[in-house]
Amino acid sequence: MTLTAARGRARQARKSRQARQATGWRPPATAYGLGLAAAGVAAAWTVHRLFPAVPLLTAAVVLGIVAAHLPGARGLVRGVCRAGLSFAGKRLMRLGIVLLGLKLSLDDVLGLGWATVAMVLGVVAATFCGTWWLGRRMGLRGDQPLLIATGYSICGASAIGAVSEVSDSDERDVATSVALVTLCGTLAIAVLPLLQHPLGLDDAAFGRWVGASVHDVGQVVATAQTAGPAALGDAVLVKLVRVALLAPLVAALATAVRVRVRGVRATGTEADGSEAVGTRATEPRAEGTRAAESRAVEPRAEGARAVGARAEGATRRRPPLVPLFVLGFLAMTALRSTGILATAALDAAATAQELLLAAALFGLGSAVHLPSLSRTGARVAALGLCAWVVIAGASYGGVLLTT
Repeated sequence: MTLTAARGRARQARKSRQARQATGWRPPATAYGLGLAAAGVAAAWTVHRLFPAVPLLTAAVVLGIVAAHLPGARGLVRGVCRAGLSFAGKRLMRLGIVLLGLKLSLDDVLGLGWATVAMVLGVVAATFCGTWWLGRRMGLRGDQPLLIATGYSICGASAIGAVSEVSDSDERDVATSVALVTLCGTLAIAVLPLLQHPLGLDDAAFGRWVGASVHDVGQVVATAQTAGPAALGDAVLVKLVRVALLAPLVAALATAVRVRVRGVRATGTEADGSEAVGTRATEPRAEGTRAAESRAVEPRAEGARAVGARAEGATRRRPPLVPLFVLGFLAMTALRSTGILATAALDAAATAQELLLAAALFGLGSAVHLPSLSRTGARVAALGLCAWVVIAGASYGGVLLTT
């Protein structure tokens, strides 16, 4: 009787599998990756609880990188989970940035005084322009100079994620930039408190220096709290002014992309003079000359095809002048400024924002490939060090001038 029942259950299970196959049901492509990202956030939260000095977002990035290189998890990260992890790195990042706007209000900005606000503007401009220019001079690939400059000058990984949306950056460039900015921000937690007294900064001045120079909000909190509540309050306010500059920066970059797309449509060439795809193929050449030249210019042709492909894709999808998630960020800031939100609602939104950004950063961390990173690691590290010196020096000078 038991054997008969077992056979019956086996037949029923087989029929159920066949029915699912017949209807074509299967889990969404993103389900596995989002599940892995949720597990990564839970692990990062555990690390943060055990070691409060380690910010949740920093732990999430590091665990994502670890997952991408563990023998057991590497296959999942690069295979069935990749779609969900990429979804987390983009879509959940947008939602987290929208909720980030609830941390800022107009009263907070005005309370700092115009001198401090002007100092922050100068530090952001000097860091962004200097890092971007230096990265291009060093020959870093793709959008790495732009993304690293954005991460250092505005708000770390969140800013990188926002800018990558409008610049349509390669996922590897995004992951490399996030890893570098996260590493330097984590080092700041240990290094900057040691410099407070040698540099002659009181607690309030130290807080403004931290807020103007450290990348991620969580890292700012972890660094400034070592000097007490006065330093922490000023650090968070100055940092949120930098966060507020994310919206105009993204809007400016979106405008630049639209102008570039319009130029591609009008002339069929990129800004550097590269011809669009297929132009060279239509030129009349002798057969022997074509064969000789194809061997001589193969690398250049590959680069031209890649540039042309990006240009062709850009002409099909023009980015909006102001991305929707940036409008959401501004709307949340305006809502916070009205003062109608209860403290409980703001706390819940802050928790949701941390969890969303942690999931997004775990997804971005999982895209880091250390062997590939090592090939350009020296130049990337050099740029990160130089950018760190620029923002720390500029913000220190600004604090001294406004104290």
